[in-house]
Amino acid sequence: MAMQAQIQALLAVQKEAERGGEVGGSNMGSYMEVAKPAIFNGEAGKVGGFITACRLFLRMKMRGNLVEEQVQWVLSYVQGRLADMWKENIMEKLESGEVEYESVEEFLTSLKKKFRGGEKESMKAAELRKLEQGGRTIEKFMQEFKWAARRSGYERRPLVEEFKRGMNGRIQRKLMESENPPTSIEQWYRRAMALDRNWRESRREEERL
Repeated sequence: MAMQAQIQALLAVQKEAERGGEVGGSNMGSYMEVAKPAIFNGEAGKVGGFITACRLFLRMKMRGNLVEEQVQWVLSYVQGRLADMWKENIMEKLESGEVEYESVEEFLTSLKKKFRGGEKESMKAAELRKLEQGGRTIEKFMQEFKWAARRSGYERRPLVEEFKRGMNGRIQRKLMESENPPTSIEQWYRRAMALDRNWRESRREEERL
């Protein structure tokens, strides 16, 4: 089946479901109002609610439908952002026979596994964004920052921006206003540490006077 035909099939299944159609089994679900899931755009924090809403609708309205039809119906509500890329990939695999689900629950489990992983990465990135140097030496801040950075998945420019945000403003300003500002994260580490050491040594000298 061509991709365009697959998309049309998705839309047809969605319309049939919205009319409350059910093949075989009890007809009770066709007489009950069941909320349809909101469009899922791949946001990790929403995948659990999306799957719950899909399960309820499928059980009440599409219990007797073929697994392929149920999977296609769920896919019709997966739209936007990174979710589109994943959906197209799944549709191509279904079309070629590379993937075949024995039950819609198997498909929902794979969907949850795919997008729930992003939730963990978001939490790790949030840990990095909360870090601040405060009154600590830059060395101590760097130790914690590097540990969180490895878990966050950040690298290059995003990592540099988070390091700049977390360090004390006086060090950041001096480095950014220098003749040759650092560019890589390693340069920021090295030069920030040198500035912080010099500043603290100057303070100690002043206190001894």
